[in-house]
Amino acid sequence: MSMMRRWKKRIMKRKNREHRSRSRKNREIMVIAVFFTLLFAAMSTYLINFVKHNQHDLMNNSYNERQALLAAENKRGTIFDRNGNVLAYSEMAGGEEKRVYPTENLFSHAVGFSTRGKTGVEELANYYLIHSDIPLNEKVDNDIKNRKNPGNDVYTTLDTKLQKIAYDSLGMYRSACVVTNVKTGEILAMVSKPDFDPNTVVEDWDGYLNEDSTNKKSVLLNRVTQGQYPPGSTFKIITALEYLRENSHDMSSFHFDCNGHFTHGDTTIQCYHGSVHGSEDLGKAFAKSCNSAFASIGVNLDKKEFGKTLDQLLFNRELPIELRYSKSSLELDEKTSDDDLIQISIGQGKASISPLHMNLITCAIANGGVLMKPQLLQKVTTYDGKPLKEFSQEVYGTLLTGEESAQLTELMTGVVEEGTARKLQSEYYQAAGKTGSAEYNKNKSDSHAWFTGFAPAEDPEIAVTIIIEGIGSGGDYAAPIAKRIFDGYFGVYD
Repeated sequence: MSMMRRWKKRIMKRKNREHRSRSRKNREIMVIAVFFTLLFAAMSTYLINFVKHNQHDLMNNSYNERQALLAAENKRGTIFDRNGNVLAYSEMAGGEEKRVYPTENLFSHAVGFSTRGKTGVEELANYYLIHSDIPLNEKVDNDIKNRKNPGNDVYTTLDTKLQKIAYDSLGMYRSACVVTNVKTGEILAMVSKPDFDPNTVVEDWDGYLNEDSTNKKSVLLNRVTQGQYPPGSTFKIITALEYLRENSHDMSSFHFDCNGHFTHGDTTIQCYHGSVHGSEDLGKAFAKSCNSAFASIGVNLDKKEFGKTLDQLLFNRELPIELRYSKSSLELDEKTSDDDLIQISIGQGKASISPLHMNLITCAIANGGVLMKPQLLQKVTTYDGKPLKEFSQEVYGTLLTGEESAQLTELMTGVVEEGTARKLQSEYYQAAGKTGSAEYNKNKSDSHAWFTGFAPAEDPEIAVTIIIEGIGSGGDYAAPIAKRIFDGYFGVYD
């Protein structure tokens, strides 16, 4: 009997061990199954969100064959300006679809082209233009009749009237101009020169590439978003802002006696054309664009704090726009030398900025310190006008305080009233702005002409930023063009 009991105990122990082992294995299997289930769920959630938030980029990817399938099914939609003027449409010729740009060179960079890659609005709105949201029965009927479905139409924020004023005013110069609504972020005009005819971009492609490599014309470059230039005296807006921040926003505490130059160590700064400005407060120094005064300001600024201000104003950072662009660059910290800081303070040296970025800073000043996200698309409709999508205006963020905005507006108004932008004076509106003459080589007589500003100063509506390459002073060349645009917007000659 004892032998039997011992055997039974052994069998029971073995069964218990086996049971525990199976239970442990089952738990391990369960843990692994739960882990992979959660992992799969996480990956699925991520993939769904990624596709949802990046569907346009995925669609525009050149490796996505879905584009070709949609292009075979649908005729590319029409692009309009904000007032319903046609900027691009597709027509069928000999069984082939042809893209037509009725305004030819006028919107070459803003609207762009849809062959040889895509640029401008053609790239930005590609997802909508190649889709068709007509009823299913119409799609079936078109399929039976071997016809393409009409693609969706896109309305932009662009204004043909302002675009033409800017385009004609810039003439044949290498230049760029952007006009925006400061309260909504809508881009009303965008001109870059030299330009091209998007109707013949395929035929002219090799010529553009050869021309760019030999003559550096960069015809295909959108200078508004991708051009990088020394900001010249327009940067004094930022230097003035930093001065105000470090001096309790007291504009009355500054005084400088200008004798035409400023020397610090081995660096000597000359005022433009050797001008002697005499006794100056901050308002006069800003209005007269006194290099000597601003060099004296710059050398006494806190480099670390100045670097923080540049960061707040989006230097070396991503800009809130979906068009292709180049980052503005300017490194400033405790390691920056005094000589470099002096050059930076007057917009020379290592500073580089795009016209778009300068316009964003200007818009924030005009809008009480708040920057609206730049907007180029207004709405999407079916080919027969049924609404599909409205693009809402978005606040990007606050770049400066309301007090700082008001003080800079006061300084920029003085530039028009008694400074370098007097050619902008008008009995119909009060403009505010800043001119710039940015040297770009060792020959100090060579300079890019800048203007950036807004109107009306008391309740701003639009901001205009202009650069003309290698032509001279901003007050002589860029400011008068800005006046034509302001006059056109406010209907002075209507």
